[in-house]
Amino acid sequence: MSKQTPLSPVTALKVKQWLTVWDEVRWSAAQKRAEPQHWFYQFSIQAADLKALSGIYARTTERKRGSQDLGIQRRHEQQRSDEIGRFVRFGYPWSELSKAKRESGEFSDLRKPGWLPTAIVVNILTSGDKRFGKAIDKADLVIVKDGADGIAQVKLPEKYSGPGWSHKSLPPIEVIDGQHRLWAFEDADFDGDFELPVVAFVGLDLSWQAYLFYTINIKPKKINASLAFDLYPLLRAEDWLTRFEGHIIYRETRSQELVDLLWSHPDSPWYHRINMLGERGYKGVMVTQAAWVRSLLAAFIKSWEGPGVAIGGLFGSTVGKHETVLPWSRAEQAAFVIVAGQYLRDAVADADESWTKALRKQKHVTLFDDKDDLAFLGPNTLMNQDQGLRILLQVFNDLSFVSADALALNKWGGRKGSGGSDEAQVSEAITSLKKAATLSKFLKSVANAMSSYDWRASSAPDLTESQATQKAAFRGSGGYKELRRHVLRHIADGKGDVAAAAKRVLKLLGY
Repeated sequence: MSKQTPLSPVTALKVKQWLTVWDEVRWSAAQKRAEPQHWFYQFSIQAADLKALSGIYARTTERKRGSQDLGIQRRHEQQRSDEIGRFVRFGYPWSELSKAKRESGEFSDLRKPGWLPTAIVVNILTSGDKRFGKAIDKADLVIVKDGADGIAQVKLPEKYSGPGWSHKSLPPIEVIDGQHRLWAFEDADFDGDFELPVVAFVGLDLSWQAYLFYTINIKPKKINASLAFDLYPLLRAEDWLTRFEGHIIYRETRSQELVDLLWSHPDSPWYHRINMLGERGYKGVMVTQAAWVRSLLAAFIKSWEGPGVAIGGLFGSTVGKHETVLPWSRAEQAAFVIVAGQYLRDAVADADESWTKALRKQKHVTLFDDKDDLAFLGPNTLMNQDQGLRILLQVFNDLSFVSADALALNKWGGRKGSGGSDEAQVSEAITSLKKAATLSKFLKSVANAMSSYDWRASSAPDLTESQATQKAAFRGSGGYKELRRHVLRHIADGKGDVAAAAKRVLKLLGY
């Protein structure tokens, strides 16, 4: 197709794909899975125009948080788009040479065309579509007009003026697959014509977009499942995927990744304080990796609490009034747990409580490191045992979950990171979280409320008979629920937003 000027309608081919058996599919607008149109469109468009119309902004421009549905705004991996950009300019294998080899001039004969014949898959918003409570402005709409013989015209916004154009409320086009190919055209030095083939759906519901991304990228094993769930957070809450793949596709894998980051990051309160290999000799000193994974699965990465109970995991469920999935990356999820743990560790260290004083008297107790606080990482505190660890993670998760709107959780995280090492990305996210004043203050308040609870284990010396009896009730599988109920009731007896959140959680859990 010849090059279009920005205001020219784009000629498209209407492709009908609909089998009668598909009429039996269960459509549900409430689950963002409404019946789609029985066709899609194919056309080509200049890469820079598609990039502008789909709201993929230059790296020097701050993203307008809240103007896009966070389940749709894809996560950007800078290294991937940089590599695609090199490929477009110089082809393969020159694009994969080291920087030194590329700059040496010795391999210039390896340069070739970098064709991208695979279609970008997009969704064109309609006037009835909303994202995060916002509707697209009429002036920004891309209108598709069907014509004769399967030919259609894609009319761009009336005031669209080229790559420098910006939308008023929402970008008219959502990229389902191919975002990194568009990011590759961020620089302005791509001379000549470079159109991209496009497959465009119109008014496609969010769940169907997630389904397309999954079938294109994960099912054929094109990209790592964990990475895919960061690129497209909406997949974490898809019930069809949960039923089909279970924990394997996201939750268990992500739990193990987070435990590794909690163990390896220097700022983590559990830095080198997790028994990663389940070795003997560390019992009572370090919780095992397996126990950590189970605890995360029961807290931050759980899909649901139970039938009819609206407390899910922050890292895998829909939250808030808009019922969106938080687009936090693995690094941001790890940072959230690390910061919560830091605040709890510091609150325990500052606590002038009888239980902390009693544990710190046990100087003869063997520690992994003499600098460790016996009240936080000692062998006789529940905080350093399977039972207590699960509950402290659950409490941070549950109170934050029910307070999602007040804490504006959707406005933190989901940003493009530095693209550096895992450690660097976690450090960056930790700094960012601590600057989020409302959220940071809330986590500190939760930590302070928990630190005043008596976390001594039944193995702790100097317990009274009644205290020992109560602590013994926390053993076994039934002990998780009992300890969780005790801690939540303790927090609910306090004052402020945290106490109010604890009361809401107790009611939702039926405690």
